[in-house]
Amino acid sequence: MKKVRVAFFDFSCCEGCQLQVANIGDLLLDILEKIELVEFREVMSERGGDYDVAVVEGSITTEHDVKRIKGIRQKAKVLIAYGSCACTGGVNGMKNNFDLEDVKEYVYKDRADWFNTVPTMAVDQVVKVDYYVNGCPVYPPEFVKVLKCALRGMPYKVPDYAVCVECKFNENECMYDKGVTCLGPITRAGCNSWCTNNGNICYGCRGMVSNPNKNGQKEVLKKYNIPLDWIMNKFNMYNKAKEGQQV
Repeated sequence: MKKVRVAFFDFSCCEGCQLQVANIGDLLLDILEKIELVEFREVMSERGGDYDVAVVEGSITTEHDVKRIKGIRQKAKVLIAYGSCACTGGVNGMKNNFDLEDVKEYVYKDRADWFNTVPTMAVDQVVKVDYYVNGCPVYPPEFVKVLKCALRGMPYKVPDYAVCVECKFNENECMYDKGVTCLGPITRAGCNSWCTNNGNICYGCRGMVSNPNKNGQKEVLKKYNIPLDWIMNKFNMYNKAKEGQQV
């Protein structure tokens, strides 16, 4: 049986999602028998030519990125965007809060003219994406599930209900009751409330649900005397690149 050729690529990111995949371990063993890795910068130096599945991490932030991702999409039969940077623009999207020339000058000082930059974009704002694995970093069980679906040609839809649902299933104490602000009520699930399970808040790294319970969220904010702008500013950390769009 011919193995599926898989290549991992990275754009503007910390490559934390690649490391997350590299550390998955046993969950990947049955998949590795079915695929041939031809490129994966974090774990191998070899680079193959052709590939069937492209797994892309990172946001698009330069003209070179635009050209490169279009080339990858042209060669790949299937493209998987994984991690917040690829799926929603991620933390790099905060650049879009400012004038690009001011950003270049702030970062590169007197060498600002040496570097080109464009507004941060998620991968699907440039090319067609077939599968998404949201999160910063990706949740390993979900990544494995999505990769298996991609290899079998089966659909996978990111859950479109709030992280709060998973949090309640996991019997966690609500972060608001602990006196801290959490974005679980408006953030897409699929991570098994990973952060809150471990005592942290939800930062909204998976993007907003398409039809958030706005009235319910406002009631929570009113109960705990939290300004709406405070919540939206927190959500801006991962989702500015798709502001005004369903993510």
